[in-house]
Formats: sequence, structure tokens, C-alpha cells
Amino acid sequence: MRVVLSFAIFALATAVLPVHASDPTPEIQRPPGQPQAVNVVHTLRQIPEACARLEGMYTGNAADPYQFAMVRTSATCQPRARFVDFAKAAPAESSGWKLNDRIEVPSAACSSQKAVIHIWRKPAAAAPPELDAQGRSRLYLKEMQTAAEKGQLNAVPQFAAQMTLTGEACGG
Repeated sequence: MRVVLSFAIFALATAVLPVHASDPTPEIQRPPGQPQAVNVVHTLRQIPEACARLEGMYTGNAADPYQFAMVRTSATCQPRARFVDFAKAAPAESSGWKLNDRIEVPSAACSSQKAVIHIWRKPAAAAPPELDAQGRSRLYLKEMQTAAEKGQLNAVPQFAAQMTLTGEACGG
């Protein structure tokens, strides 16, 4: 009996592992959003460290039913992270990226359809500059330019987002 039970647990764990390996759990857990009407722009998420806001809109167009874009929050905001193109970054856990958030936005006009936005985050180990003799952290332009030319600047955190539609389209 014990062998059968152990085998059953092993078989169940083996069957469940591939599903979780391909679909990691996001760092932020949230319920599905409120249904959104056609042609109404809505904020999906703010990312203050990247001076960015993700906005989306159902278009009512069957060929392109949902659009989303990254919008800069302010011209004077100084980003501490970068928002990068999802296709170029190709985020994966194996390359240091973490699934940060999964946002589901149902359509008010088509209850069977929803937009799903995956936001990935690649952390960077940033350390503050060393203190000088006066106990201050200082960055000198000439030193930073030299470091940049040599490719020795510290990495900054990165974000990337991808949108997919699930469910069946309504109407035409």
C-alpha cells in the first residue's frame, strides 16, 4: 500500500511540475480587473522606478481588439530602471528575469474575451557609490564617462511587458 501511495504522489508531482515550470507564479498576486468598455483608455499599472505607466484600450476592431502602450509619466522624472522591448529582451527565468505581475482585463462588450498582460522584471544589484573623505557619495562626470566608454557602468533594473488575448472574439 505504501509503495502504491508513493508512486501515486510521484506521478502526480511529475504531471504537475511541467505546468508550473512553463507558467511561473508572479511576484504580485492580484484578482482580474474590472471589465473595460470599448474606446476607453485605462491604466494597467504604474512603474515609478521606470517613470512609466502601462495603458490599455479595447478598440472594438476585430483585427486589433486590444492595444496597450508604455507611456512616460513625466518629462522631468529621472528613471532608476529601464523599460525594454519584450521581443528583444526575451525574458525568461533562466536568464535572471522574474515574472513580476500578471494583469487580466476583461472586455465589457465581449465577456468571453480578456487581455492578459505579463510584466517581467530583471533586478540589478546596485550599490551606492563609496563615501568620500567628507562622508558623501559623489559621482564625477569625467569618471562616469570613462566608465561608460569602457562598459563598466552598473546595470539597472529592467522591465518588459507582453500582452496576449484569451477567449473568443465577439461580433465582427
